Amino acid sequence: MSLKRSDKNTNGNGASADAGGDSPKLRDNAEINAKIDAYIKANPKEWNYIQGLPRERLERMLVLQNVNKLERRERVRTSVMKQLDANPELKEAYRKLVKNLPAEQQEKAMTSIAARTLRTITPRQQQQSKGAQV
Repeated sequence: MSLKRSDKNTNGNGASADAGGDSPKLRDNAEINAKIDAYIKANPKEWNYIQGLPRERLERMLVLQNVNKLERRERVRTSVMKQLDANPELKEAYRKLVKNLPAEQQEKAMTSIAARTLRTITPRQQQQSKGAQV
């Protein structure tokens, strides 16, 4: 089920969720729930396996997914910065694009724009032959 916090630190009354001991108020997304239900219906054995897992294992699996996502993002950022370092003119062009952002946001924005641009201009076949490089 797709649940999101509606108010990050409130229980709906404006009071902190931690102060009242109540769990945070979550909301449903019908479209996401439909996707999840369709996946469960198509994969009943996997759903039974997931339901049989202990809560701590499920929590650790979720954390591992987040860790993998962060590591993947860092690998892409490192690869993009390596390409920008190899081409000082290109790096300076991206630096000009982000010059009006706060200093702590400039590098992140620059790598984000560069990664998106490099994905767009690099031919699809070349990306597949190189593997995970950007």
